[in-house]
Amino acid sequence: MKINKNITAVVLTSALGIMVWGCSKSGNGSSGGEVTPTPQPVVTPVKTDVAMWLTHPDGAYYFKKQNVALLFNTNSNTNATIEVDTTQAYQTIDGFGYTLTGGSATLINSLPSAQKDTLIKELFATDASNIGVSYIRISLGASDLSAEPFTYDDLPAGQATDMDLQKFSIDRERVDLIPILKKILAINPAIKILACPWSAPTWMKTNNSFKNGNLKPEYYDVYARYFIKYIQAMKAEGITIDAVTPQNEPLNPYNNPSLVMQAVDQSAFIKGYLGPQFKAAGINTKIIVYDHNADVPEYPITILNDPAANQYVDGSAFHLYAGSISALSTVHDAYPNKNIYFTEQWVGGPGNFTGDLNWHINNLIIGATRNWSRNVLEWNLAADPNYRPYTNGGCSTCLGALTIGGSTVTRNVPYYIIAHASKFVRPGARRIGSNMVANLPNVAFKTADGKKVLIVLNSSNAQQSFNIKFNGKTTTATLGNNAVATFIW
Repeated sequence: MKINKNITAVVLTSALGIMVWGCSKSGNGSSGGEVTPTPQPVVTPVKTDVAMWLTHPDGAYYFKKQNVALLFNTNSNTNATIEVDTTQAYQTIDGFGYTLTGGSATLINSLPSAQKDTLIKELFATDASNIGVSYIRISLGASDLSAEPFTYDDLPAGQATDMDLQKFSIDRERVDLIPILKKILAINPAIKILACPWSAPTWMKTNNSFKNGNLKPEYYDVYARYFIKYIQAMKAEGITIDAVTPQNEPLNPYNNPSLVMQAVDQSAFIKGYLGPQFKAAGINTKIIVYDHNADVPEYPITILNDPAANQYVDGSAFHLYAGSISALSTVHDAYPNKNIYFTEQWVGGPGNFTGDLNWHINNLIIGATRNWSRNVLEWNLAADPNYRPYTNGGCSTCLGALTIGGSTVTRNVPYYIIAHASKFVRPGARRIGSNMVANLPNVAFKTADGKKVLIVLNSSNAQQSFNIKFNGKTTTATLGNNAVATFIW
C-alpha cells in the first residue's frame, strides 16, 4: 500500500463492539483516546418509522442506535431535503469489509479461544448484535503487513526455477490465516473473498527480489498455473476465492513485497495465460484488473480496450491514495458492462478520528458507491499497538480497524466506517437514487428484502436538521457537526 500524506488519522477506540451504551472519552496515549463505557438508564423505545444509527465523535456516540421518533408525514418546512427514489436503480452491492492481512490473522488467532470466537462473530455474523462484514481481501502470499515477505514457491539456495511448481505450498497459511478464514466461513459461508499477490516468486522476476522488479514473460505460463494451484489448494480447505487481481498496486515499486506490472503486460498475462488457463481448468474465480490508485484510470481502460483480454475480465479495482474517486465512473462509463470495486484505503495512525470518519465516509462509503463500486474495503482489519506486524519497508503506521495487544481489543475509526454500511447494506442490495445536498453528502440503497438504507454525513461544523423524503412523505432528522448516520426503513 502507498501512504497518502494528505490524509490524517488517529485511533479513537471503544471497549464495546456494537454500542448499546453511551460512552465518555478517557485516557490519553500513543494509541489514542480510549473509550470507557458508561451505562445509561433503560429508556422505553419510541415509536418510529425510521431506525437511526449514529456516530458522532463530538458527542461520544460510536455506532449507537438512537431512540428518536422519525415519523413520515405530509408536513412542510424549509429544511434541505434528501429525496430517496427507488425508481432510480444502479449497481448491485457485493459487500463491505476489510483486508484480512496475514498479520491481522495472527493477532486475532492469538486471542484466547472464547474471546476470538466472540470477536469473529461480532465482525462477521449478520444478526442484530453484530456488524455483518460481507467482503474481505486477503494476500496471495505475503503483504507488507505480514511479518516477513514470502510467496508459495520460495526456492532453496541452489535451485533456480520450479517450472512444475513442485515446491508450491500454502502451509504457512495453515498456522493463522486458514484457521481464521474457516471460523469466518462457519459464521458467514457466503462471504466474498478477494485474493491478490504483492509479488510473484522471486525466481520469476527480473531482479530476483521480493521488492520491485517485473515478471519475466517466460514465466507468464507458470505464474498462471501458480494462481490455479492456489485457488485449488484453498478450495481443498473449503475456502472459495471469489476473485483475484493479478497484482496489488502494479505501479508501486517501493513496497515490500512489490512487483511492477504495466498495463500492457497485465493485459498480455491475462489474455494469453491467466484467462485461458482459468477457463481450461474450470476456474470460475473472477479476474479483476488494476487494484491501484484512481489517478490512472487509463490503466484498466487499456486492458479493457484489448478484446482478447476483455473477455476474461470481470472489472477493475481501485485505491484512493492519489486521484479522484470520480475516476471510477470514468472507467464505468467507458465499459458499463464491467464491474467496479474499491479494494483498499488505509487509516494512518496517529491522526484524527473526526477527520478520518469524515473523509472515508464522504469519499468511500458514499463516494465509491456513487461512482459504481460494488464494494468498499478498508485496508487492514487488525494491528498491534505499534502497528505491527509489517515487513522491512512495509507500512509502519497503518492503523487497524482493531488494535490487538495481548487480550485487549480496541475498535478504531475504520471499524465504525465500515459498520455504518456493512450491517445494513447486505449483499444483493442495490444503490438507488438520492439527491446531493450541500454539506450533507449521502447515498441510498434498497436491500433484497425491500428496506431502504440512507447513509448521511454532516460534513459541516454546525448541527443540521434536514428532511428525508420518500414516496411523497417526509421526516425530519438532525445531525451534529461531523456526524454520520445510517437511516433504515
